[in-house]
Amino acid sequence: MNRKLLAAIALSLLATSAQALTFKIATLSPDGSGWMTKMRAGANEVKTRTEGRVDFKFYTGGTMGNDKAVLNKIRIGQLQGGAITGGSLAEHVRDIQVYSLPLKFKTFDEVDFVRGKMDAGFAKALEDAGFVNFGFAEGGFAYAMSKNAPVSSIAALRRQRVWIPDNDRQSEEALKSFRVTPVPLSLGDVLPSLQTGIIDTVASSPIGAVALQWHTQVKYLTDLPMSYFVGTLAIDRKAFAKASPEDQAVIREVMGRVFRDINAQNRKDNVAAYNALIKQGIQVVKPSEAELAEWTREGNVATDSMEKSGVVTRQAADQLDAHLSAFRNGKKS
Repeated sequence: MNRKLLAAIALSLLATSAQALTFKIATLSPDGSGWMTKMRAGANEVKTRTEGRVDFKFYTGGTMGNDKAVLNKIRIGQLQGGAITGGSLAEHVRDIQVYSLPLKFKTFDEVDFVRGKMDAGFAKALEDAGFVNFGFAEGGFAYAMSKNAPVSSIAALRRQRVWIPDNDRQSEEALKSFRVTPVPLSLGDVLPSLQTGIIDTVASSPIGAVALQWHTQVKYLTDLPMSYFVGTLAIDRKAFAKASPEDQAVIREVMGRVFRDINAQNRKDNVAAYNALIKQGIQVVKPSEAELAEWTREGNVATDSMEKSGVVTRQAADQLDAHLSAFRNGKKS
């Protein structure tokens, strides 16, 4: 091989290296989870289709801290993005928290209808706020899971030591409306706190409870969706703009498909995890009709309180309620 050809190859490799763009992405999701498996597969496809110009490096299992810490690191450029809960982005798009208002949804069919009406608006709002995203993936319904006593009523909930994520204003406002004093803790402190009795009740999706081993410390699951949440992959718009328009199109296509797949898979996994919890002996607690009515009334009070305190706007809450009403009345167009 002559020297000119070697020089040309060397220059080509140097150019490719100089043009390579790596997105550093952090998440609480553990490595090996379905979420991470699909994101890694998407990242590999992006790298292949951009001929190595775009790559992803993932920091999993909370090694970069909670969602708030991840957003701070994105702000200073230490990270370029995070796979985080939608509610964590409330500082930038407040109304994305509307999905998590207490006791709004009863079924997945309701969720699908409402999200079909509202997801696109939230995705655009995030882009306008500086975060490129690829849609939303279902986190699932959060159920109350308790260690020492069944929780069928709000009165029973008030007797528990209830965990909420630290710096979670929405959960704090909801429990304040229920007249429950919560125990704020980081995610990593929940399992040892269940073991030692610092807390005895958590609200979690079934797959979350299994992945984080919380299910080993609880005996009861209240068969009532307390709230619903979604996650997203948010990448700093300025960092994303460093990719060429052609590579940006590839990233959007691949990661958009990945998030649609995760959205569908998470529902299947949550249903499977719910059934697995029951098979393992966790007792299902079914509130009575009177207790369900009380939960609904108190949930509405909590929503009003959140609107007044600015957690979500009345416009967003009314919009969600209108879509739910339309679905429940059969007006699905």
